[in-house]
Amino acid sequence: MTTDLLYLIAGLVGLVLGGEMLVRGAVAVARRAGLSPMVIGLTLVGFGTSTPELVTSVQAAFAGSPGIAVGNVVGSNIVNILLILGTAVLLAPMAIAPAALRRDGGVLVLVSLLALAVVLVGNIGRPIGVGFLLLLIAYVAATLILERRRPTPAAGIYAAEAEVVAPPAALPVWRAWLALLAGLALTIGAARLLVTGAVSLATGLGVPEAVIGLTVVALGTSMPELITSVIAARKGEGEVAFGNVVGSNIFNILGILGVTALLRPVTVPEQIIRGDIWVMLAATAALVFVARTGWRIGRHEGALLVLGYVAYLAALVAALP
Repeated sequence: MTTDLLYLIAGLVGLVLGGEMLVRGAVAVARRAGLSPMVIGLTLVGFGTSTPELVTSVQAAFAGSPGIAVGNVVGSNIVNILLILGTAVLLAPMAIAPAALRRDGGVLVLVSLLALAVVLVGNIGRPIGVGFLLLLIAYVAATLILERRRPTPAAGIYAAEAEVVAPPAALPVWRAWLALLAGLALTIGAARLLVTGAVSLATGLGVPEAVIGLTVVALGTSMPELITSVIAARKGEGEVAFGNVVGSNIFNILGILGVTALLRPVTVPEQIIRGDIWVMLAATAALVFVARTGWRIGRHEGALLVLGYVAYLAALVAALP
């Protein structure tokens, strides 16, 4: 049991450090290549902060632990909205750009409903994985094309994300590549430790793997989003925190579930079908509601989001056998 716990802790710490190194290195390499801050923010930052979830879910699927693989995605989306966004708002209330919410928030609602439909089927196979990845590519391509033709406030948010995660610096190319590759290696190794520890811990405690995936694993893999959102909130750039959460949730569904299903089809645990996917959908609806009311999210709404996550955890614990 002690060894399993050490694996779990080492995996969580490694994911946080590896994810940060990976994103910073990738952003530095992209800047050297001449990519615009908007492109960097939309792609590398938005997707890079979700790398821990991606690597963890894929490794869990190959380890024969669908509860962790799917629970990680569903749980991370719940964490991002209720805990991470709520915490960021408590630090600094944020204004919401209507154009960004209508487009990216609308996409998040649609892909969340798509995730619900797929989860209710019970099996996520390779055709679904391919479909999800094609939708993700279409979303990114359409966003880049639209922003270049007629920039919206969302473009500024994407650019600001790149500045928040990795402020411009004269980083030598070799150091940028070293950080990128070292971060990737650390993330992969840490995910293996995390999955090994989580599976063994769940077995030893008699706790369903899905619960471990929805809580401990989801919290751990969401740390890059938490760090980015907190930094943005402390800098008074709340819209960056909001955009980071929305973008990460879209990528979690289309990218992580897509890649996982493509590499190793998974069966969705009954617990997630009965309850947790509906919590994710309710959290997404709450996100749109609080953002739409006055185009501003205040501290009292942030407190309600955090309390919602506490209530969710309490319900999971109460339902344990």
